[in-house]
Formats: sequence, C-alpha cells, structure tokens
Amino acid sequence: MHDTRCSHDTCSGCNSGWSRKCEPEEFCNSCPSSYNPKHYHELYNFRARGLVARASADSRDNLVPFAPLQLESPVGQLLEKISNTHPHLLTAVIDQQLENLQNVRDAQKESDPSQDSLYKRIAEVKDKEKRITLEEIIYCSIVHKFLENNISMIPKISATSDPTGRVDLWPNQELKLEAVHSPEALEMIQSHLSLVLGDRLVGPLQTVVQISKIKLGKLYAASIMYGYFLKRVDERFQLERSMGILPKDFGKAKSYDEPSPGIKLWDPDSLITVQDYDDEGYNDSDYMDTDEDKSFRLRAYVMQLDAETLQRLATVRSKEAISLIEKQTQALFGRPDIRVSDDGSIETSNDELLSLTFSGLTMLVLEAIAFGSFLWDKENYVESKYPFLNE
Repeated sequence: MHDTRCSHDTCSGCNSGWSRKCEPEEFCNSCPSSYNPKHYHELYNFRARGLVARASADSRDNLVPFAPLQLESPVGQLLEKISNTHPHLLTAVIDQQLENLQNVRDAQKESDPSQDSLYKRIAEVKDKEKRITLEEIIYCSIVHKFLENNISMIPKISATSDPTGRVDLWPNQELKLEAVHSPEALEMIQSHLSLVLGDRLVGPLQTVVQISKIKLGKLYAASIMYGYFLKRVDERFQLERSMGILPKDFGKAKSYDEPSPGIKLWDPDSLITVQDYDDEGYNDSDYMDTDEDKSFRLRAYVMQLDAETLQRLATVRSKEAISLIEKQTQALFGRPDIRVSDDGSIETSNDELLSLTFSGLTMLVLEAIAFGSFLWDKENYVESKYPFLNE
C-alpha cells in the first residue's frame, strides 16, 4: 500500500518476488522478513493441516471458529484443548508454558556444553522443538484473540458443493474485523482495500469473480504483513500523540496528491486486476481536524517517516513470526506444485481458479490484516515473558 511509503528499495529481504515471474533459483531463497508483497511465493513451504478450535458453549453467536493450522507440539495441542474446554484459563496456561521454557533455558546456561557430536545433534533437535513450541504458543494466542472478539476464522479453502462453486460460504464478519483496529488504522485499511479492489469496492458485493488460488494466497500473505506493519506504526503514532510530541506543522506543508511511484508498498502486478490508486481527494484537509488532538492522521504520520524508520517498522522481527505467516497461508490455500520447464519458465500444475464474491474477498483481506495485527501484539507479549527476539 503506497500510503506507507515503503518500497523495494527501502525494505529488507527483497531477494525474490511474488509479484513477478521468478527465476528458478529464486525458489531457494528464504522468506523475507519485511512487508513487501513481492516476496510471497515462498509462503507455501509448509504442509497444510486443518484444526477446528471450537468456541465455548456460551459463545454469544454460537459460532464455530476455525483455525486452519494443525498444531504439532505437545504444548500446542495442550493449548488447543484448553482453548476448546476452558478458554478463560488459556492465558494462565500460556504464561506457565513460557515460564517452563525460561526454566529450561536457565538450566542449559548452567550446564557445561559438550563438544560431542551426538550431544550437539540432540541440542539441535531440542532447539527446533523449542522453536515450534514457541510458534504454536504465539499462534494459539492469536486464535484466542479472534475468539475473544467473537470472530470465526476462515477455514481451509477447498472445493465446495455449492452450485455456484463459491468457496466463501463463511459468515460475514466485516464489522467485527474492523472493530479490532483503531479509527486511524481503519482509515489506512480502507485505503488498502481500495487499492486491492479498485473500483469494484463500490460495486455489488455479491458479484462472483474467479481468482487464481495462488494469487489469492499472495494477497492474503501480503495483507498479514501489512496488518503487522500497521499495528506497529499505529502504536508508535498513538504513543507520540498521547505524549504531545507530534510535529506542530505536521500535515500542513506536504501534499499527498501524487505519491512517488518509488515509495509504494504494493506492486499492482501482484494483485488481482487493480486499478492504479488515485490519490485525488487525499489532500491535507483530509488529515486535519478542528479538534487539535485529532489533527494528525495515521496516513500523514506514515508519509513523513524516513526510509530507515519505515524499513525497521516494516520488518518482521522474529523467525517464529515469519514462519507463522507462511504456515497460516499454507494452511488456508494449500501448497502449489511449482515446476520449472525445460525452457526455464515457471509452471504451477495444481493452481486453480476459485469463485468468490467481492464481499468474501474483503473478508479474506480483513482477516489477514487482523491476523497480522494480533501477531504483532502476541509476539510482544511472548517477548515480555520469554525474551527470544535476539536469540
């Protein structure tokens, strides 16, 4: 989304791209750690699994929330059961599991490391198990956040028996998904949706369209990254505004009528047919208010950040968070069979066209943004209990 001024030049991890035809060797690159939709052909490296996380019996709307990722670790499976049977205890159990991880870490520091190859191999296996456990603790925390907001997560997307072939038969929860964000962040999200849908945003929401599953997966993954970035920058904005340290003349001297192509986050080639974003009407007056406390809008705040700050804010901090973005996308959309033909072209033999409405497409994007926002929150929470970002 161009509102954030981040670009391929300013974001880290730009080794390869979702949004263009990738060269064969690029499929060996690791997943990037910064929000840029040019990176997401690598988000399909994990096996898809299905998990039903049922809400408690007293759920207000009797929804059956779905979390499409099946948990593997004993701790993850325990948290799943707690979430199903005693969701009010989940936070306490998570805290206990994080304390257990810290105790194991402390014990390892006190023991003398062995140079034996077998010992090293055992240590590597344990480290991998710990990383998966940490990922699934964060994931369960995210799912719990959806449940707390009475939001049913979208299940794995697959063929349907619906006569129209539509896959978006999930309940409409747009208002709930919008309500988890601040008003300022919601303004940015509406611009994001406008960029994704173009002029279709104002058309009939029940119009059915066909979209490549892989392309839809790219959009979903990129929207998670956008939600992560948006929550991070919104927290910074809200803090500076509450402290009264926003620039006095902020928003008055800069015009936003024609953003530079070099600072757009989104490459239209990576999206569904997207109309070039028209910034007309987004002038200074849109971000100024008669109430001095509301004079500075988030979009204008983002536009005035320097490239180095944007790069830092757009970078996912942990390997665990990157892995969860990959796994969540993989669990929803499956793993494409990507092949390189003799002439060097890239083929996806198991790609398929999905039928869904623009309302369903909007729901997918909103869920992805909420997932990214919750991912930022829960990564922070886990870090406060069990510091792992600098490992």
